[in-house]
Amino acid sequence: MLKALLRAGLVLLAFMASAAAEPIKVTLLGTGVPTPRPSSFSASTLVEAGSEKLLFDLGRGSTMQLYKLKIPLGAITANFITHMHSDHLVGLPDMWLTGWLATPWASRKGPMKLYGPEGTVAMTENLTKAFAEDIRIRIDDEHLDPAAIAFAAKDIEPGRVYDSNGVKVTALDVNHGDKIKPSFGYVIEYDGHKVVLSGDTKYDERIAKAAEGADLLIHEVAVIEPELLVRNPVYKDIGAHHTSPEEAGRIFASARPKLAVYSHIVFGTVKPAPDIPEEPLILRTRTEYKGPLLVGRDMMSFRIGDTVEAFAPDGARLAP
Repeated sequence: MLKALLRAGLVLLAFMASAAAEPIKVTLLGTGVPTPRPSSFSASTLVEAGSEKLLFDLGRGSTMQLYKLKIPLGAITANFITHMHSDHLVGLPDMWLTGWLATPWASRKGPMKLYGPEGTVAMTENLTKAFAEDIRIRIDDEHLDPAAIAFAAKDIEPGRVYDSNGVKVTALDVNHGDKIKPSFGYVIEYDGHKVVLSGDTKYDERIAKAAEGADLLIHEVAVIEPELLVRNPVYKDIGAHHTSPEEAGRIFASARPKLAVYSHIVFGTVKPAPDIPEEPLILRTRTEYKGPLLVGRDMMSFRIGDTVEAFAPDGARLAP
């Protein structure tokens, strides 16, 4: 009996030690942009901290990536929007409607919690009107819970926007351009650890300040070939709303996170490229920053405890 109790105690201690060593897991569900490229879905990041599963942006493919991870859509405890560009939002109707279905991979209980900039509440009201017939049919035909297709949405301001089960989320005002306001980054804190998401932004020292000493800083970046700027002027407008590798390097060097990662990677090449030109992106960043750095890929993940570990989509450990 005593031996059994000792074994149980050791198992419990091992479990507690494991939980303390890995309080946060971050997965890049989508690292891309509006381009419908199968290798990089549009913006979405999953943060798992304690009992909370938080989704930041709901770009194209976010529901499919959660399905690959075997995380039921209904298990997401709260959703956050950085800004109102479509590539950060097109997955919202899918997450909302599909997550309502009474299946093991969905089954949301209660309203969908959604936090975002001004216009978030109005968007949810209009979505409810747009899908009113689908909602009516499923309630009548499949007897789905009407409470679980409701939104619990809130238009937020910069500052603390979420505090649940020890997880704190702070919205950070960032500069995505004069006409794209408000636009937010987010700081997620749990158990003495900190993850910072830049959101879409130009060079903004407020991000470096917020990310000082962060375990993980995930920042957007844009790489556009100069010739393309001449050939297609729309890329000038695109580039003017984002951060160059050199500028991001200055942010990283100032913040000094344990690990810096690129996501929401804008790249434009004269000759169509099947994938992100990783080498020039890293070389340009290294002119300003010499610390740990990875170029994000869809389904890359990070475990944050005493150290920050990075894993490729296939689970292989990555060395920054």
